[in-house]
Amino acid sequence: MDKTALVLAIIGGINWGLVGLFRFDLVAWLCGGAGTWFARIIYIIIGLAALWCISILAKRIVPKDEGIHSAV
Repeated sequence: MDKTALVLAIIGGINWGLVGLFRFDLVAWLCGGAGTWFARIIYIIIGLAALWCISILAKRIVPKDEGIHSAV
């Protein structure tokens, strides 16, 4: 699930890069327009994947030995 979410988030990031640089929305172009139901579903899936990536980031930030305290 993590790898799939990362791939989808990367695709979304590339799409936003294309929008910013060239005003070209690849998802909209592939789906027949940004307002089509298919494009909206793709946008939602990519958005959910990005939200999932937040949990991946949180897993990486929390130390694995959080409950163990060393004597100083």
